[in-house]
Amino acid sequence: MTERQSRIIKLVNQYQKIEVSRLAEILNVSQVTIRKDLDFLESEGLLSREHGYALIKNANDINTRLTINYETKLKIAIKAAEMVNNGETVMLESGSTCALMAEELAKIKKDVTIITNSAYIAIRVRDLPLRKVILLGGDYQKEYQGMVGPLIRKCAREFYVDKFFVGTDGFIPNAGFTCDDLMRVETMKYMADSANRMIILADSSKFEQKGVVIQSTFDEIDTVCTDPGISEEALNILKKNNIKVEIAE
Repeated sequence: MTERQSRIIKLVNQYQKIEVSRLAEILNVSQVTIRKDLDFLESEGLLSREHGYALIKNANDINTRLTINYETKLKIAIKAAEMVNNGETVMLESGSTCALMAEELAKIKKDVTIITNSAYIAIRVRDLPLRKVILLGGDYQKEYQGMVGPLIRKCAREFYVDKFFVGTDGFIPNAGFTCDDLMRVETMKYMADSANRMIILADSSKFEQKGVVIQSTFDEIDTVCTDPGISEEALNILKKNNIKVEIAE
């Protein structure tokens, strides 16, 4: 993805719906160039098109979530991938930053196996040089393109890994990290039971949001991987609770 295409994604997320002519004006390129960029971004599932406009997709759709703070999420994904050893087996939950991390693992590590509940991740990395991708079974959740429910517990129980990487929807200073979906939270807990360490991937905007379900309390978390935009207050809370913090510069 080019820098201009990343800027287009930001603008579409900001305005929800924006004219092609307006994008061309803001980015100082021709409408023909913008249309080519939009064709690519639509083919990647990152936005929608209608005559003369670019539109954000369903806000809960995994492709839409991937576009929000994309560049920051990519830096976090790279930092998280660096925490994995060659030949290691890791678990990844169905978050958007985890999807980017899966791609980075294929680029910078050798012989890595991924265990995931995300059909989206499995499809996204299908042609990349990973040793193996193991998809946990369960009820298919269309918006996240991931598996949830009690079958995940039975599947995850068959494995044990050192590191479990998981995304988040929000943060409560006196409680922990939160999620907007109860079924996803239950699935995360099933997967966490099969791992030694839970590592939260959270861009700094998540520390200003609050989900509706407690996802992970501080004592369950080993490490948080975030970006330099994290507030001093949130950083101090994490350190006070003996959570390692990795900053993706």
